[in-house]
Amino acid sequence: MPKEQNRSGPRIAFVTPPALIEVLEELKQREPIFHHPELGTTRRDYENMTDPEFWEVGASGRRYSREFVLDTLDSRVPDPEEAKWVTCDFQCREIAADNYLITYTLMQGPRVTRRATLWRRTAAGWNALYHQGTIVEAQPVP
Repeated sequence: MPKEQNRSGPRIAFVTPPALIEVLEELKQREPIFHHPELGTTRRDYENMTDPEFWEVGASGRRYSREFVLDTLDSRVPDPEEAKWVTCDFQCREIAADNYLITYTLMQGPRVTRRATLWRRTAAGWNALYHQGTIVEAQPVP
């Protein structure tokens, strides 16, 4: 049987367990990370949504410290194209008590990336521990 196709390639077999659907829905509202003004736009807001040990790997493959990410966010200019971004293929897995991996696909016009964020649920709310974006190569047309 052929695998179901979508713009970002074959769908994965993994499905979020029913017990995690509520967590998945909460975390979907936070992704793409750092692109939801309703969750905050100041350095203090971004500090509050990230763990002190947060780091990320960008689509370029470069590693970025929390400090570098926060400095970059401080100088970011709003992009009106963000409203056209599309997210899909969300999945969630609990990897330790109150620690969750959320994965999804982000389409920014012709640029497609797979995203993964590790989130920790704390008494104060959600904190991102790690984030990665990986560019998806164009799929050949059959």
